[in-house]
Amino acid sequence: MSDTDLVLPAYGRGALSDLLPAVLAALGVDDAPNPLGLPATRRACVFLVDGMGARLIERNAGTAPFLAAALAANRALTAGFPSTTAASLGSLGTGLPSGASGMLGYRVLVPGTSRLINLLRWDFPVDPVEWQPRETVFERAGREGIEVTQVTAARFQDSGLTRSVLRGGAFTGAESLVSRVAGALDTLRDAADRDARALVYLYYADLDAAGHVGGVASETWREQLATVDATVRELVERLPAGTALYVTADHGMVDIPADRRVDFDEDPELQVGVRLLGGEGRARHVYAKPGAARDVLQIWREALEDVAVVRSREEAVYEGWFGPPEAVAADLAPRIGDVVAALLDDWAVVATRREKLESRLFGMHGSLSAAEQEIPLLVFVAGE
Repeated sequence: MSDTDLVLPAYGRGALSDLLPAVLAALGVDDAPNPLGLPATRRACVFLVDGMGARLIERNAGTAPFLAAALAANRALTAGFPSTTAASLGSLGTGLPSGASGMLGYRVLVPGTSRLINLLRWDFPVDPVEWQPRETVFERAGREGIEVTQVTAARFQDSGLTRSVLRGGAFTGAESLVSRVAGALDTLRDAADRDARALVYLYYADLDAAGHVGGVASETWREQLATVDATVRELVERLPAGTALYVTADHGMVDIPADRRVDFDEDPELQVGVRLLGGEGRARHVYAKPGAARDVLQIWREALEDVAVVRSREEAVYEGWFGPPEAVAADLAPRIGDVVAALLDDWAVVATRREKLESRLFGMHGSLSAAEQEIPLLVFVAGE
């Protein structure tokens, strides 16, 4: 399989949404599903590295030898669709595919309005708990007597994304990766001393940021990957006995050349019948004007025939893009575009006037390619 082959998410068998429920099962929650077959443990640390696709680890084995060796001995998961941070963290935090959590992309329609919400920045006045009211995995863990601690940048503590899908447990704000690792290890050691069941969630975003700015072939990105490689090695060496470490990611990334960018803002044909353009460059939600959905579907299919897989909302749901069709909640479906486009190869649909910052990014993600969908699940267990 090449990096550009399409991969449908393996919901219920090996997707990111299956990870935390499987960790709960490993921590002794009797009715938690464990399709990943994780072994029993008293303490678990989930380290999510934003943007660290499995294909990127393989391609840069010389830069990240520890990660590459672990990947060869472990398995890959699929991110889910869209393969983007808001949707993936939604799936991680709720244990649900995007169609059930309602975390359906980077920018999606707020039903009943004419506005989009950016689910990373939470730039529309919607209550995060109303947007995503289902119990999170962290809340469930707390109910089961498992001590939960998140260790990440302090600015995320009260963000809309955290409050919607990662609420529950304690929060430790730490700015540097070194301080986050130290905080995670202190928490795990304290739990070990008391023989308490504990779950620590550790998050790092700088690899993703380097890829967006300079691309995944840049020296800056490789330096970040080397830092992650050394950090995982350190964690493995310093974990208290009987602790499991799970290293994963939310998506991979693809570099987008300048001549492979279709500019929606400069393409009158693509604009016909479109009310709002959502999603992002590699995964578009297209919201049609009343009565225009069929025309928009036909126009986008013909215009992007060689560069995107274009589906109606109903087709994308039926094909399992957002989870098993029966799992896509009827009240959440209007958040999905009338038309959904997953870009192929190294193409993107940008919007240089309405999305100035995003259109300048070099590395992008969101689609169904193997490079974006396949993420690592590296499992380490500290010796007794």
